[in-house]
Amino acid sequence: STGAGARRARGDEAGSCAAAAAAAEAAAAKREQRLRKFRELHLKRNEARKLNHQEVVEEDKRLKLPPNWEAKKARLEWELRVQEKKKECAARGEDYERVKLLEISAEDAERWERKKKRKNPDLGFADYASAQLRQYQRLTRQIKPDLEQYEKLKEQYGEALYPTSDSLLHGSHVPSKEGVDRMVADLEKQIEKREKYSRRRPYNDDADIDYINERNAKFNKKAERFYGKYTAEIKQNLERGTAV
Repeated sequence: STGAGARRARGDEAGSCAAAAAAAEAAAAKREQRLRKFRELHLKRNEARKLNHQEVVEEDKRLKLPPNWEAKKARLEWELRVQEKKKECAARGEDYERVKLLEISAEDAERWERKKKRKNPDLGFADYASAQLRQYQRLTRQIKPDLEQYEKLKEQYGEALYPTSDSLLHGSHVPSKEGVDRMVADLEKQIEKREKYSRRRPYNDDADIDYINERNAKFNKKAERFYGKYTAEIKQNLERGTAV
């Protein structure tokens, strides 16, 4: 009975030791899990701090850049792509302008043409140089090449049709009757248009209405031209209602 009691005591002791060992192992595992989670949170915090610092640096760089830097950057990148495309076309022996036109869809070409027309409105007389340029562009748009007449002249004059620095052209050209009639008709149209011409000034719908009639509007424009920079702050205070 004494031996059995001793064996039972040793068994209980072994069981309690095993339980204590299991509890210690569980506590160690739990502690290791907590430490691992703590290390992960620490790494995430450091990563977030690093990313935040990078964003602050990038934002500071963007604030120091000029306001239109993005547009300039896009323009420079586009110019670099164009240069690369030109080099590739030159290496293949192709014309870049022709390749570029082949890549443009009809919808894009039509949209660009409408945009170009909107960019060139007739705002009336500005100076003689711009008026002359508009007249030249109008006349060149009306030119329709006569290929039959060109072939006749080429057969008639041969290489002399293409003048060089040694060619004497004075008095050698005789215009056709159709060309003279076309020039006379165009001049008559210009005279008729000039008689009806009045200077057109662009009207801005968003401009402030600070006049009561046309005469008062002209006076206000003159006053603004001479004294606007001195009265701008007073005008703004009156509009905001903060004038003293």
